Amino acid sequence: MISRAQRTLFGEWWWTVDRLLLGALVALVLIGIVLLLAASPPVAIRLGVDPFHFVNRQAMYLVPALIVLCATSLLSPRQVRRVAMIVFFVSLALVLATLVVGAEIKGARRWINLAGLSMQPSEFLKPAFVVLAAWIFSESARRPEMPTTLFAMMLLGGSITPLVLQPDFGQSVLLVAIWCALFFLSGLAWKWAVGLVTSGIAAVFAAYQFIPHVAKRIERFIDPSSGDTFQIDTAIESFVRGGWLGRGPGEGTVKRILPDGHADFVFAVAAEEFGILLCLILVSLFAFVVLRSLIHARSDQDPFVRLAISGLALLFGLQSSIAMAVNLHLLPAKGMTLPFISYGGSSLISLAFGMGMLVALTRRRPRAEAIAELERDGLLPDMMPAGARL
Repeated sequence: MISRAQRTLFGEWWWTVDRLLLGALVALVLIGIVLLLAASPPVAIRLGVDPFHFVNRQAMYLVPALIVLCATSLLSPRQVRRVAMIVFFVSLALVLATLVVGAEIKGARRWINLAGLSMQPSEFLKPAFVVLAAWIFSESARRPEMPTTLFAMMLLGGSITPLVLQPDFGQSVLLVAIWCALFFLSGLAWKWAVGLVTSGIAAVFAAYQFIPHVAKRIERFIDPSSGDTFQIDTAIESFVRGGWLGRGPGEGTVKRILPDGHADFVFAVAAEEFGILLCLILVSLFAFVVLRSLIHARSDQDPFVRLAISGLALLFGLQSSIAMAVNLHLLPAKGMTLPFISYGGSSLISLAFGMGMLVALTRRRPRAEAIAELERDGLLPDMMPAGARL
């Protein structure tokens, strides 16, 4: 048992961290390993590699992911901002590099090889982008004279332009949605709301008209007979066969022909083998992480912390919702992983980084420390009366 009197780094972390939030994240990681054991062997056999090839690789990535999560969760809000800025610029540089030297897979350049390892830089760009956007929007309360909206728009444009060029429209849409949510939470004027909605509709229409890849996916979603729908039809069949309780571990048959059963469609494999009940448990865990985080955000006095927690929680929740909705044919296919469940080293480590920042920002901070942080940022005079200072 760890005593509250211990002044060690781990002791302070243990008594200030939200252990329920941390427990939900650990539960998702453990469920992900179990589902990967069920979903990946058929894919590995089709590719001619060891049946547990993907499980072994995921386990290998799990070690650095846990180290990243724990190390990041120790940071203060000020350190979170600094680390996010470094990761953002490094990731953005790597995303730009993929356009030149990235490996082309299925017509897109999203991957780059570094020291013999393949990584997807856009996965690391997302959480860092969210924290920087929260930082910029929070500055509007501290420095009204600063053109924060212009800076935020420059951040958005600079981030999604290389993603569109890859092309990676799923990640682009996700970043735009989080950016708009943070803009709204920071106090969005009606003229901006109308402008953003109009711009969003125009962007979707333009993508449909001028980008064949996007048009095909939308048309296939609206009219399944217009193209190949084998993967989504197979995924739906998994839900039908699984029922409420599933066919049992290792007893699934549809997963043998599901092309991306270990990655984008692992939720369908979970439904066939473990039933809709497990799917509901997964939905509950994702919802718990989001709602628990938003409760923390509502009670924090620091505008940056409030926005950063909200943004990271929404990023996690939206990505989860999109991945599950695609499996259920509620949205067009986007190639988006289910957090901590789908196979992918870049996805796993980047999620650990994002959730590590979330855990760090939701930690309980002593009142004196929180006020000192606000004073350093110049926010205390606007947030509290002078007599309330310690």
